[in-house]
Amino acid sequence: MPIYEYECLDCKKRFEKIQSIKNRLEANCPFCGGAVHKCFSVPALQFKGSGFYINDYAKKEPSSMASSGNGSNKSSENPGKVASLKEGGRKS
Repeated sequence: MPIYEYECLDCKKRFEKIQSIKNRLEANCPFCGGAVHKCFSVPALQFKGSGFYINDYAKKEPSSMASSGNGSNKSSENPGKVASLKEGGRKS
């Protein structure tokens, strides 16, 4: 059941009440009997199930597979061109 937060318009005290959505809202302050209004607050969320933790994400491929020459490392194919481009030279 949701927790509703109320504030008294007279004494400015805040209180919470656990009640069903079907129940009527509180009208009177339990401390002084004055009129109250419902406050809006951030709800508490709790994520359950898989997919919310670091160990639930897809595994990265091992580092030995990444450097095995499958085309992922472009700088090792022609290091001279990369060096000349970094120095501001034109592509040959």
